[in-house]
Formats: sequence, C-alpha cells, structure tokens
Amino acid sequence: MDAKKIYSIGGLFDTPDSITHAAEAAVKEGYTKFDVNTPYPVHGMERAMKLKPSLIGYATLFIGLSGAAFAFLFMYWVSVMDYPLIIGGKPFFSWPAFVPITFEVTVLSAAVGTVAVLIALFFKFPNNAHPLHDTNYMKNVSSDKFGLNVAVIDPLFDENKIREFLSREGAHDIEVFYEPEKKPVNVFDKRFLGLLVVVAIVTAGVTYFTLNKLIYMQPFTWMGVQDRLSAQSQNVMFDDGFGMRTPVEGTVARGFTPYEFKGQPDSVVKNMSNPLPFTKEVIEKGKSRFDTYCSPCHGYYGKGDSRLNGQFPNPPTLHSDKVRNWSDGNIYHVITNGQNVMPSYAKQISRDDRWAIIHYIRVLQRSLNAKDTDLETKK
Repeated sequence: MDAKKIYSIGGLFDTPDSITHAAEAAVKEGYTKFDVNTPYPVHGMERAMKLKPSLIGYATLFIGLSGAAFAFLFMYWVSVMDYPLIIGGKPFFSWPAFVPITFEVTVLSAAVGTVAVLIALFFKFPNNAHPLHDTNYMKNVSSDKFGLNVAVIDPLFDENKIREFLSREGAHDIEVFYEPEKKPVNVFDKRFLGLLVVVAIVTAGVTYFTLNKLIYMQPFTWMGVQDRLSAQSQNVMFDDGFGMRTPVEGTVARGFTPYEFKGQPDSVVKNMSNPLPFTKEVIEKGKSRFDTYCSPCHGYYGKGDSRLNGQFPNPPTLHSDKVRNWSDGNIYHVITNGQNVMPSYAKQISRDDRWAIIHYIRVLQRSLNAKDTDLETKK
C-alpha cells in the first residue's frame, strides 16, 4: 500500500513499566510524533514522553474572559441604556448585582467552549473515523494492554527502523495502521435530511411522552396527582360549590381559649385585669409593639396625631379622661374587638403583647398627666 496512506506503526506492551520505558526510549531515539495508549492513567507518563503543557488552557482562558465580558457588558447595556429600572433608589449601574451572573456565564462559556475546541480542533470534527478505531490494537489497549505508535508525520519515520525499535523494547503484535478511506457525505441528500427529520420527530415525541405522560402514570405519579383542592377552586361535594370551607361554628383550636366578649360593647367588660407584671421588660416590649402597630394612627405619644397624613380619620387621644379612667380590660377589649373605624388587632398582636401595650399606654398617660406628688423628691 502507498506509504502516504500509512497513519502510524504501533505495538502492544504488557505492563505499565514496559510502556513507560518504551516511551522514554522513543524520546531518546528522537521520535516526536508518537502517542501512548493505556487502559487507565499511568502516572509519570507525561514526563516519560516529554510532553509540553497543553495549549487548551489558553483557549479556555480566552473563551471564559470573552463570556465574562459579554455578560457584564450585556447587563450594563440592558440596565443603563435599554431598560433602566429604579429599584430601591439604587444606581442603574449597580455592578455588585452583575457579579453572580458574570461568574456563571464565565464558567459555563469556558466549559462549553473548551469542549467545542477539543472536538473541532483536536478531534478535527466532523471527521469521526480515526485510523485506530476498530483495530486489534485499540481493543487491547482499551482492556488490559498498553500501546505505543509512531505516526507517519514524524520526521524520523521509517517503517523498518520503527519495527526494529518496537521489537527491541519488547513490543508484540506490531501492526501498521492506515488512513481510512474518506467517504464524502452529502448533507443535502434527501435520504440524509429525511433521516434527520425522523430522528427529530421521534426524539421530540419520546421526550414529550416521557416528561408529560409516562412519569405521571400510576403508581408513580411523583405527587403530580393528589386528593386535594386548590385554593378558591370549586368543590362539587358541597351544595354551595366552595372548596374552601369555613370552620365549624364554635370550633376551638387545641390549647386556645377564645375571647368571651367578642363582638360585644366595651361596657360589658368589668372584671378583666392585666395579668402581666408592671416591669421594665414588659414596658419595653409594650413600647416596641405600640410603636409598630399603634403609633401610625395614635402617634408615638398617644395624642391622636396620625402620621398617615389624613389618609384615615385621626383617632381620639389616649390622654382623655375617658380613656385614663378606663380599666385595663376596657382598653384590651378595644384592641381585641376593634371600635368604630379601628379594626381588631387580635390576629396581628398576641395576647401578652396586647397587655404589654396597655402597660405602656399607662406610662404615656402618667408622663403627660403627672401629678404634683410625682414631682416630689422621696427622702
């Protein structure tokens, strides 16, 4: 066969040590275009072959930096030029928010780009017929043997000398590998295009069936089918058709005592007393809850000076004679039950916090309605 069609000459070795020594001998002989094939990584082989650092790292660096620049500039263009949004008063070019996406695009583009470079340049895609494929040599080095082959493009290539070299180093099953016959593929051939269409349709159909039908079939429904009702959905089991049911009248949650004066006027409250002690900790908690829930309408000092700028009717002051003469139970009743335009705060404020607020209201009342005796210095 014509020497131009020869790809390489190779042989098999039985042990990792023998293939390592053969690689070192190939370097001493002056061969530069040879390769070693092993069924698993052999440590130290790169030193034995005198391999130079791969250039693929530079390709990865270039692609990664390109992806980072694209992501960062694209987000800048969108946020500043194309569709600027005011979010919490932040500047349009808020670069710390761009960092996570820039990092992700950098890693993704570098990884995918590296694989593409390997396939396109190193493996010479679309060429998928390597001369070593389907050879006895490749079947052995993929199992339990070790192989070394010298390519025809090596400047010192000589078939007889290479055979002698491999035999001297202990190789067996020495074989000549030839370039496969290239068969051009017409990508516009009707049969090829038809095959692509059939593959696309079958792939789409199988994917749709698997992801939308198969995984939801009994008994493995992946909790996609449950005996439940979605919020505000219709329920044919009940005459009113509502799926969301109200609790049965009189139902009481475990460990919960309902408020016995719910819906009644404050005049019925007579014997309720504040169960919390009048301590600094309780007053501080009451102040915190008062400032959160009560001050928007009543003001920080309970004077009825609403901070809502007239959006709601201003409530009466908490320093009137009526409120100061109220019992703690009366104030608790108003907070729990609501009064006039004031709604109930029973769902927003816990029971103990309501009583703590009342203690703080008493402090406010005492501070703005102090008696002469409060100013006397105790001896």
